[in-house]
Amino acid sequence: MKPFDYLRPADAAEAVRSVAGNPDAVFLGGGTNLVDHLKLGVVEPGLVVGLAGLLPAGIEELGDGALRIGAAVSNSELAADPRVRERFPVLSQALLSGASGQLRNMATAGGNPLQRTRCVYFQDVTTPCNKREPGSGCSALGGWTRHHAILGASEHCSAVHPSDMAVAMAALDATVRTLGPAGERTIPFVDLHRLPGDAPERDTVLDHGELITAIDLPARPIARRSAYRKVRDRASYAFALVSVAAAVEVEDGVITDARIAFGGVAHAPWRARRAEQALRGATASDRSYRSAADAELADARPAEGLDGGNAFKIPLLRRTLTATLRDLAGEDPR
Repeated sequence: MKPFDYLRPADAAEAVRSVAGNPDAVFLGGGTNLVDHLKLGVVEPGLVVGLAGLLPAGIEELGDGALRIGAAVSNSELAADPRVRERFPVLSQALLSGASGQLRNMATAGGNPLQRTRCVYFQDVTTPCNKREPGSGCSALGGWTRHHAILGASEHCSAVHPSDMAVAMAALDATVRTLGPAGERTIPFVDLHRLPGDAPERDTVLDHGELITAIDLPARPIARRSAYRKVRDRASYAFALVSVAAAVEVEDGVITDARIAFGGVAHAPWRARRAEQALRGATASDRSYRSAADAELADARPAEGLDGGNAFKIPLLRRTLTATLRDLAGEDPR
């Protein structure tokens, strides 16, 4: 590990200034992602700026059932909060499906959405990777692609975003609050992450030195009827092959509204707008759910690879969405 300087700033504003003014500086929150990358040599900062004690660590009522989640709230605390479990069950379920209890105790609400891909080539500094070294090439092309993207990928990168929490946040229409060099701003959660395009090294729209301070969850009745389903190679502590965060409203056997996001299939949490549109006004049935999945997956582009590729994700995601919606709607399975 390359030696680095460590700074404990007096407040969040000083932390932002310290990182924004130094292109070789990074923030350290819970450290569950950064410390791994320091050990692997994926990142070699000259300055690490600690955030302990600088960011909000509580869950605040905003009125009418909306919540503001401080960036320093741990994943364990967020998942266990009775208000989250009652009003936003999809979020609690997503958090509990990710990592071990020990890691959830360390990981934070502000840091979890910013974790970087677990692509084996990104984490192996002996291989070319455009995300790690722009312009060096993508070793995943024709390589090991089982866990890679089927939606929104580019010739420069096909890695997927690993966060379960972020998929739920995308479905819930959450809003991210930040503090950066230009001051405070709010960002719709669905706009926080970038698809790779020709700049896969940029995971989000955040500026260098911009810090997540809180995440707001709007109060919507649909969120109470929500769920998260994750399919993985093993039941414990594995990243998603595919995952679905969904919320639905059903009246007299007809779907009146839906919120859906996918994980494990794209460089960012994938908000399934086409599927949502296909479901609104449709009968609550497996036929409708499969049609909605097909509408969203029309542009899916699976990758070939040394491990057989990832075309299996298309039928797997269709079945996962169908099962999730069937459980939520509780209607005719035909």
